[in-house]
Amino acid sequence: MKKLDISKKLYSSGKMLIQNCPMTEISNEYMKAKLYLPDAQNGYYRATRFDWSGVIYALEYKKHSYFSEWFENHDPFIHDAICGPVDEFTQIGYEESLIGGEFLKIGVGLLRKPEESRYDRFKLYEIVDGGKWGISEKKDSVVFSHLLESKIYAYDYTKTIKITAGKPKLSIKYSLENMGKQPITTYVYNHNFFTIDRQITGPNIVVSCSFEPKGKWRDENSPVTIKRDKIHFLRDFRKGETIFMENMSGFSSDKDNYYFAIENLRSKAGVKIMGNQKLARVVFWASSTTSCPEPYIFIRINPNEKFTWKNEYEFYEF
Repeated sequence: MKKLDISKKLYSSGKMLIQNCPMTEISNEYMKAKLYLPDAQNGYYRATRFDWSGVIYALEYKKHSYFSEWFENHDPFIHDAICGPVDEFTQIGYEESLIGGEFLKIGVGLLRKPEESRYDRFKLYEIVDGGKWGISEKKDSVVFSHLLESKIYAYDYTKTIKITAGKPKLSIKYSLENMGKQPITTYVYNHNFFTIDRQITGPNIVVSCSFEPKGKWRDENSPVTIKRDKIHFLRDFRKGETIFMENMSGFSSDKDNYYFAIENLRSKAGVKIMGNQKLARVVFWASSTTSCPEPYIFIRINPNEKFTWKNEYEFYEF
């Protein structure tokens, strides 16, 4: 493959702080991915916003790079100092809990409620019970299991990240079993921190949707426009610049599937993001270093019931 001359478009990324961080690698003949593993003492991510499992800090396909640090400085306790297709579950039981009581973040554990008016996902909370993590590794897959058993909530959460045999595809399969006495009601979304070939967000990055998106940007002067089913950036973003659409509309809440695609027109690399559940909400956020469609699904699991879902990623050149 001819070497790409995109040096002027590369953004600088913070140095990977990999010393003592547990990690693993999965691969097939087309692609390879490197993951950080959950660890309460030495884990790369130990904050309380995102699920600790499935942190892919590098993925390569045909010499293209799809994930990397999109931020400049890393700290394991910063809420969003995390890479890859990472999940966040909305808080459970926060409003019902008294000050000093406990509430739940799946994939993190039971957290302490401080004296504040409402939950803040950007805040670092005290972890009361981090549950037990289990990890099973193979050449092409990693299975994460998170078991939490408490008087209020109990669950068995499994996430399987697998590279598809003979294809440039990655699947993430989820299973959440409610073993407690209370229903588990939450939303979950994947933040999709893609950094395709580490190119600055701008006209060479295009995001496509399986529907015609509509909505208002947080800043009406944002350098972005929507044309039919595509999101286009009008110029290169300045360092630290962001755009945000909180409630994107236009999708059907009756369909059991959806997709987004992110393409780098300069390096000719793309990824298609697919889910097998009904969309409950869509948020879109981008900074100068990453473009992130955030598809939400709704989950309600009664005691002794289980819910499963799946996300898939197809990598390609064009």
